[in-house]
Amino acid sequence: MDILDILKQDYQRFPKDQTYSVYAKDVYFKDPLNEFRGVERFKKMIQFIDTFFINPQMDLHDIQRQEDTIHYTWTLSWNTPLPWKPRISIPGRTELKLSDSDTITSHVDYWNCSRLDVVKQHFVKKTR
Repeated sequence: MDILDILKQDYQRFPKDQTYSVYAKDVYFKDPLNEFRGVERFKKMIQFIDTFFINPQMDLHDIQRQEDTIHYTWTLSWNTPLPWKPRISIPGRTELKLSDSDTITSHVDYWNCSRLDVVKQHFVKKTR
């Protein structure tokens, strides 16, 4: 199966049943909150999302491959386990670097909002 097809399927069922075998053992990961190496640590981060957040969802908007790099845009959303269960939304993009065997060696996420914007969503009532 093509790496793009695997990623599309993973994001449809995120954070459940992710295909960690497409990641290098020492994959580099970075986002606005984390920076580390290792697929085991990456698994733990995804398990945290699955355990702590309510109704996590990853909407994949666009995915493209250019040689050894995959770019995609997405929106991550969830309800926070506070009494009022606010729905939080982070729009962003990801850049993956691939080895010659199409194994992901680097996964860097960029948010299209600040960390403060995310915190504010917990306390600001959204209008529809």
